[in-house]
Amino acid sequence: MARVADYFRSGNVWVFYLFALPFAGLTIVFGLWPIALSFLVSITKSATALRANPDYVGLANYAKVIGDPVFLTSLWSTLLYTGLAVVTNVLFALGYAFLLNSVLVRRGSTFFKIAMFLPVVTPDVAGYAVWRWLYDQSFGAVNAFLALVGLPDFGGIASPNTAMVAILVAELWHHAGFYVIIFLANLAICDKALEEASALDGATPWQTKLHIILPQLRPALVINSIYAIIQFLKTFTVIVVMTKGGPNGTTNFVSYYAYRLFDQGRYGEAMAMATILFVLVAVIAFLAYRIGERGRA
Repeated sequence: MARVADYFRSGNVWVFYLFALPFAGLTIVFGLWPIALSFLVSITKSATALRANPDYVGLANYAKVIGDPVFLTSLWSTLLYTGLAVVTNVLFALGYAFLLNSVLVRRGSTFFKIAMFLPVVTPDVAGYAVWRWLYDQSFGAVNAFLALVGLPDFGGIASPNTAMVAILVAELWHHAGFYVIIFLANLAICDKALEEASALDGATPWQTKLHIILPQLRPALVINSIYAIIQFLKTFTVIVVMTKGGPNGTTNFVSYYAYRLFDQGRYGEAMAMATILFVLVAVIAFLAYRIGERGRA
């Protein structure tokens, strides 16, 4: 590190900027600029939003969105689903990573790692289309299996009481493998000496995991939690493929509702909604990061 610092102090800092410039340019063009444009659209009249000289209406679109009861219901559903999905995915991935790291499946761990990660690289639409078929009330495999073992039917995406759980399971299948890999990478660098010392002191395996290993996994917990918060607050593809916001608006999350408004030509309101969601994602992710860093300190 000292050599790197000396290198930059010697006047060669331009090399750093030379390498960083292309990435900075891509971030500005494909990241910051679209965000700025979406905000501009959000303060324009929808009928003129796509014109060269649109009519600006200030925060009128935001006021309309905030006063929309459908949006408020959609926002609550989004927050509820995000909370459930983050907790479920992170805890499941943590337990699965512990299992793969144990002696119980050490011989077949490679197979289970590949099997868990394959859904992550499976195209979203293809994966969720299969899940929609599995939940079908007429010929779906889920209810066929439940009938075979004598259990009542599962409402799946057709019932307001089970739709959120149904898409939660589908997204758990699709995303959990990513979190598992991060946990496994952190488990690989945990201090084995501390585990051996705790075993010599008479600690049980559960006590070792809780008091020795888990504190060392805090960075992975923070990273996975933040990524999951961002991922599930923006839940969209699974809704488009499986539920279209139904049944009865149960899964009409903010991202999908904004898409519907945009498709109807209500560009100002749609972009206002998208901007609110963007700010919400940024604030919650930042708070999660600060909480994680405070706990680490």
